[in-house]
Amino acid sequence: MNVALLINLAYALAAVLFILGLKMLSSPATARNGNLVSAIGMLVAVVATLFDARVITWTEVAIGVAAGSAVGTIWARRVEMTGMPELVALFNGFGGLASLLVGWAALYAPTSTFILITIALAILIGGVTLTGSVMAWAKLSETVSGKPFLFSGQRIFNGALLTAIVASTVMFCLQPDNHLWLYAIIALSFLLGVMAVLPIGGADMPVVISLMNSYSGLAACAAGFAINNMILIVAGALVGASGIILTQIMCKA
Repeated sequence: MNVALLINLAYALAAVLFILGLKMLSSPATARNGNLVSAIGMLVAVVATLFDARVITWTEVAIGVAAGSAVGTIWARRVEMTGMPELVALFNGFGGLASLLVGWAALYAPTSTFILITIALAILIGGVTLTGSVMAWAKLSETVSGKPFLFSGQRIFNGALLTAIVASTVMFCLQPDNHLWLYAIIALSFLLGVMAVLPIGGADMPVVISLMNSYSGLAACAAGFAINNMILIVAGALVGASGIILTQIMCKA
């Protein structure tokens, strides 16, 4: 049995674990185990990808795993249960940041117009997720006021912001060697994330967190297209779709 087949089988196993984990999260009785199953699926996917890409040494992998595990364990054990929404908000933001960095790194490999579009989407959605999640954390933790922040001409400003993002994305795809457009997309996506959450009151932050969770999945999906990684596409699509459904349910409730 060759390595490529083993890697594909590992990806298939990871996808099954993701789906099973999501299913188990639908019930409070099985949610904890569902989270564990999904985490195992992610571990399988990461290990399979490392075998496939062979871009870094196993020493670097071990250092990254140890550091991430230590920070995550300490953080999870020290946070109070009432502070869990803030922690989830930050984790969503980290996911967005990771997708942004993956998209940025993909720019240094041979690209096509389609890849450039997916890179721009990964960076844009990842940036919005990062700053939007940080703003949600700040409102929940009362680091900033939880009151909605509104100002005259806000819709006009947001419309101009979206227009600038579209224009920068088009120019980025036309001139990928000009990093000015890349930096413009990053800066504008950060601003869009803040502007999207500022008008929302603190009581509605759980809905925002659910939406940002969906965005983190969509960013990962776009990053998967950018680097041609099927399991990242599948996992990102699952998180994005489930997050949107949960957000809709919470809005109706």
